[in-house]
Amino acid sequence: MYPDPLAAAARGLAVFALQPGSKLVYAPGWQQAAITDPDVLAKTWRPGDNVGVGCWKSTVLGIDLDTKEPGVNGIARFAAWCERYGQPWPDTLTVRTPSQGLHLYLKVPPGVLIGSTAGRHPRSPLGPGIDTRGPGRGGRGGYLVGPGSIVDGRPYVIEYDAPMAACPTWLANLLALPATPNPPHRRSTV
Repeated sequence: MYPDPLAAAARGLAVFALQPGSKLVYAPGWQQAAITDPDVLAKTWRPGDNVGVGCWKSTVLGIDLDTKEPGVNGIARFAAWCERYGQPWPDTLTVRTPSQGLHLYLKVPPGVLIGSTAGRHPRSPLGPGIDTRGPGRGGRGGYLVGPGSIVDGRPYVIEYDAPMAACPTWLANLLALPATPNPPHRRSTV
């Protein structure tokens, strides 16, 4: 069975092709290539390609909760963040990754800029084991490997089938980018 881009697009996710069995894009320009049009997808999709979800065109924030590194549990860390803010775990589309982590899909509110972070650089403000893939600024957002994709012979499987919830305010506030790309440096006075 091949990954199904139409199922992802039917959920409102703008998709593009990833190399078969891989997380890698074919070429630059995937941000603009991501689409939801089922007719175009049916005519142009190559069987076997993995599904990439373009966060910019989907206006989605992907929370990537990793568990693959020893001593790092992004799922437990994110649960602790929810508890810290007195908020429930988001009731949203959730995908189980091949390494037994989770991808949470959240809709980004209009006017909020959220970029991408990774365990290396820039570090996630949420801590180790929690990467983010956001819409970014001006078509420069991140992407997720979509549900149904297969990497290293293991699938990305929908764990919780629900509509995408709005990004919680507490989370949007933690991850929001400044309104201008390079805010002016301000001297603080003491």
